[in-house]
Amino acid sequence: MIVLGLETSCDETGVAVVEDGRIRSNLLSSQTDLHARFGGVVPELASRQHLISLNILLAQALDEAKVSFGDLDGIAVTIGPGLVGALLVGVAAAKSLACVLDVPMIGVNHLEGHVEAAFLERPELEPPVIALIVSGGHTMITALPEHGRFEILGSTIDDAAGEAFDKIARFIGLGFPGGPAIDKLAVGGNPAAYRFPRAMMNDDSYDFSYSGLKTAVIRWIRERNEAGEDIVAEDLAASFQEAIVDVQIAKTLRAAEERGIGTVIVVGGVAANSRLRARMSEEGTKRGLTIVTPSIALCTDNGAMIAAAGMRRLALGESTPFDVSANPNMALA
Repeated sequence: MIVLGLETSCDETGVAVVEDGRIRSNLLSSQTDLHARFGGVVPELASRQHLISLNILLAQALDEAKVSFGDLDGIAVTIGPGLVGALLVGVAAAKSLACVLDVPMIGVNHLEGHVEAAFLERPELEPPVIALIVSGGHTMITALPEHGRFEILGSTIDDAAGEAFDKIARFIGLGFPGGPAIDKLAVGGNPAAYRFPRAMMNDDSYDFSYSGLKTAVIRWIRERNEAGEDIVAEDLAASFQEAIVDVQIAKTLRAAEERGIGTVIVVGGVAANSRLRARMSEEGTKRGLTIVTPSIALCTDNGAMIAAAGMRRLALGESTPFDVSANPNMALA
């Protein structure tokens, strides 16, 4: 089975070809430089850039995979959640291709795609698993009793982790995107140098909150500046990052232990954070858990994860009708 995957949910255009769980091509066009001057993603610009990039990547992805349009058994596409204009570009392309080629179209939830990335890279994995999904727009813990079925245990009640990284990075002048910039700066810092709040870390829920942390860090910086005190930028980045990572680890591993599930997967753009990857592996191993985090290329948005998720559903005989529309607020479960 050969499936083409299209990902246009935000500011990266992803096109990939996956055959029977093996990545034949996985191309990505990033818009980081385009949006950096604005300090965040501008939806209209993102949509226009997807229109420019998609046809180019389609031709390159098929060429790299050494397949033709006629070899495709299905077209998988992200239908939500995400920016509605960006999503519509991918959905329109998928409908056109599926119609002309007379093959099924499979609409994929973007978050399910992130989860599928772990299974794509580690095909021997089997549910049940606990998944921590962390990205610019989402932070949640979910249990997967079986493929394609999600039980959301907790999620952020305000900002997602990626949003918090972006806001603090912008405040201290690191630019956009904030997560990679803070991660890089934090490598040379002391994570115990400054103590910031760990909201909801010890409560009974699996929910997250980052709005208070963001506000506390901004207030702390302003107070130090007004007092004329020096702030070590590397220590600030490391300490802020540690506050986020501590809560993610505590809640995710507690969910695994309380549910009696021995495998934890960490997926999404923020799963590329080096401190989260190292600490989750270290703490999880201490507790006898198997920790799986995809390679960096499969943590960030990409077409391969969408193709893999679509392939799994197509194998079950599922397809999506052509009257489906983009759903910017699409729920995972």
